[in-house]
Amino acid sequence: MEYMEDWVLRSLARWPDVPALFGWLRLDRRGRWQIRGELISRPQIIDTINNNYAADEQGRWYFQNGPQRGYMALEYAPLVLRAEVSGEALVAHTGVRVGQVSAAFLDEEGAVLLDTDLGPGVLDDADLDWALQRLESAAGEIDEEQLAAALALPSGSTTALQLRIGGGRLPLLRLDAALAPQQLGFVREPQP
Repeated sequence: MEYMEDWVLRSLARWPDVPALFGWLRLDRRGRWQIRGELISRPQIIDTINNNYAADEQGRWYFQNGPQRGYMALEYAPLVLRAEVSGEALVAHTGVRVGQVSAAFLDEEGAVLLDTDLGPGVLDDADLDWALQRLESAAGEIDEEQLAAALALPSGSTTALQLRIGGGRLPLLRLDAALAPQQLGFVREPQP
């Protein structure tokens, strides 16, 4: 995501040297913004963060608030992905529709991570059925035994499963949650 609102760009031009903020902002596993441990509930603030959320060259995700950059601690991944009502597409917690998925991963707890054109994202727990309906093996539909075998593989292994998405199929790779930032190029706890 590279889009920033015009007022943000004007502020950056006017005050280019405002120090960045670390340790105040967080994105939880459900795609909710927090400030100092408290959920942000005002729709206008949520929309502003959603519209001005991006990553720097080091993989640290941030909210650009006028001239000040507030780095985001991530409970899991930079994006939380949800299935659209139609079930045919995914939308990030920011409201932006995913255009393309280039890789699919399964962590040791059964979470599904996707590398998308918007950035790395974890599928919302509420949409795991969406993923299960799209998982298949060479023989077709999968069963619990095949899923358990995939979960038991060491991180870095290619499972026998594929994810049907966007008119194609992606191999499902096993990836431990702790290794996801390194594999997908993001930072969970940004530091100055």
